[in-house]
Amino acid sequence: MTATELEVKVVPGASRSGISGWLGAALKVRVAAPAERGKANAALVETLADALGLPPSRVRVVRGAASPRKLVEIDGLSPEEVRARLPPREP
Repeated sequence: MTATELEVKVVPGASRSGISGWLGAALKVRVAAPAERGKANAALVETLADALGLPPSRVRVVRGAASPRKLVEIDGLSPEEVRARLPPREP
């Protein structure tokens, strides 16, 4: 099965969860959950899974669980498929 790694910058405690766009090579994601006891990581997984049209079980944080900069692994989609499902990068 194909897996894609994606760098993510998470902003916890936002007014609502959603994809904010790109910061260089990292995808910026706002989550309403606070950065405590894994709540922001769980919200990140839910938000990314929803944006990609995947079940949350196919998205997981593999590095940076306690950091705003994370590496997320997405099972079942190629890098091209992930890019096609996310907002485009600014030129």
